Amino acid sequence: MSPFTGSASRTEEWRHLRLTLDSGVATVTLARPDKLNALTFGAYADLRDLLPELARDGSVRALVLGGEGRGFCSGGDVDEIIGATLAMDTGRLLDFNRMTGQTVRALRECPFPVIAAVHGAAAGAGAVLALAADFRVADPTARFAFLFTKVGLSGGDMGAAYLLPRVVGLGHATRLLMLGEPVRAPEAERIGLISQLADEGGAHAAAQALARRLADGPALALAQTKALLTAELDMPLAAAVELDAATQALLMNSGDYAEFHAAFTEKRPPKWQGR
Repeated sequence: MSPFTGSASRTEEWRHLRLTLDSGVATVTLARPDKLNALTFGAYADLRDLLPELARDGSVRALVLGGEGRGFCSGGDVDEIIGATLAMDTGRLLDFNRMTGQTVRALRECPFPVIAAVHGAAAGAGAVLALAADFRVADPTARFAFLFTKVGLSGGDMGAAYLLPRVVGLGHATRLLMLGEPVRAPEAERIGLISQLADEGGAHAAAQALARRLADGPALALAQTKALLTAELDMPLAAAVELDAATQALLMNSGDYAEFHAAFTEKRPPKWQGR
């Protein structure tokens, strides 16, 4: 995501989500608690557009994505999305489905780590949003359900068939995407879907603590690590190690690399600048 901007001004108000910024940590909250934070067309579009804007801003070093109320996100709103899609022609449907995929790509391609703070339901598209994050911090109430086949659609929605096997393995991914059955926190942790299991009611606080740790770290190194993790999923080893070599050569010219050596020599903590 390029840091360069054109004529478009910065968005002053996001109507379909809540954004707060605190010393390098952005918190994005899905805020339709009466609907279990079900996604609308506007919510997808806001997420798609917000992440590149935060990347261009350059001050965000970690992002927490969470949901208000009883759960994380129940997926697409049955009335506002599923009902509306029944009246759309193929071209309009393709535009919508491409937008949902662009939202997932934005989560994967933004240059800062994304932590999903999951409590209660993460269902359908909500489960994929959590899956697309770099970390999933969940409390014991969390349950993930990839419900697409339950409504007569492919389980491979929004990149789920690409991402999920790489997180939990093909066997578990096949079961979760084909059957659409909920996976509760203990099993989700066992199969690797959860990165960190928090105490009950503590997912948001634990996600914020992790975000602060990441935001205070070497941002350039973390951004390149995220980029390599995504880029090398489909690379042969020879291409991957060559990309690793080029990346390390660039980072060895960074200020943070020199700062580590100075801090080590002076027996003090590094003062990371992210450059």
